[in-house]
Amino acid sequence: MPVTVVRFNLVEPGATPASLSARYRAALGMAAYADEHGITTVQTEEHHGVDNNWLPSPFVFAGAVFGATRRIAVTVSAVIGPLHDPLRLAEEIAVLDLLSGGRLVTVAGIGYRPEEYALFDVEWRRRGRLQDELLETLLKAWTGEEFEYRGRTVRVTPRPLTDPHPLLLVGGSSQAAARRAARLGLPFFPSAHLPELEAYYKERLVEYGTEGWTMMPTAETPLLHIAEDPDETWDRHGKHFLHEARTYASWQSGDIRSAVRSAATSVDELRAEGVYRILTPEECVEQGLDNLVLHPLAGGMPVEEGWRSLRLFAERVLPALGG
Repeated sequence: MPVTVVRFNLVEPGATPASLSARYRAALGMAAYADEHGITTVQTEEHHGVDNNWLPSPFVFAGAVFGATRRIAVTVSAVIGPLHDPLRLAEEIAVLDLLSGGRLVTVAGIGYRPEEYALFDVEWRRRGRLQDELLETLLKAWTGEEFEYRGRTVRVTPRPLTDPHPLLLVGGSSQAAARRAARLGLPFFPSAHLPELEAYYKERLVEYGTEGWTMMPTAETPLLHIAEDPDETWDRHGKHFLHEARTYASWQSGDIRSAVRSAATSVDELRAEGVYRILTPEECVEQGLDNLVLHPLAGGMPVEEGWRSLRLFAERVLPALGG
């Protein structure tokens, strides 16, 4: 059975408060429906100050999802570590771990948008050191014991449920991120399919004498939408996928590798690339993917169309996959 993921970033260009509230509440309904139908994971993420209303508070959203579900995991992929107070984040993750019964997975990255650092008055050039401090602090805080933090003795309560600590991965696409993960004995989450970086991480594990593992995206992990008529759906709704793809492209430069890499400037080009795929239920099954990532509300997709995609996935794809 493949891993099945429903992704939400709650983007809606030109949203009103009322329409965005409806979108948030629809996402919670979708998460509950996904939980009832055996979907593995809800994935969410963090970006700040984006004109299209990208979700800035993934842990708040995760808490709401946990309240609406019983089994499904929530992966925050990724939290922008240096933008958070380490002690406060340790508390928030511990509370979510307790509330959810251990269903929270946190991928800690450092981000790739200097604008987000400027918004919170955090120095971009210090992001590596701040990330080191954050990760080290989380691991110490979750022991429930006293430790030294910025020249003073502190203790964080409550302790999380998960032993030895909630699942925490280090995300990134650089050797620095791989070294950081290996040094701390934390699992590594490359932001793309990067076998050479996985090999580098394993070498560093040996160097540091630590243990860890890699959760790496497969070479092919497209973002999916399910429809009875893909041609019609591309014509009507392809603009929403293109909006997201163009947003990501505007953030990428040099060696930055974010979750989506697309050079498309039109819906036709985007469809040809295959990063986003609108498939019939039968075509989705035939893809033979190890990870099925459904993106029902991509780029401001109308809520009713998102529900159609999710229901087709749950009612006609999952049963064919043995779910």
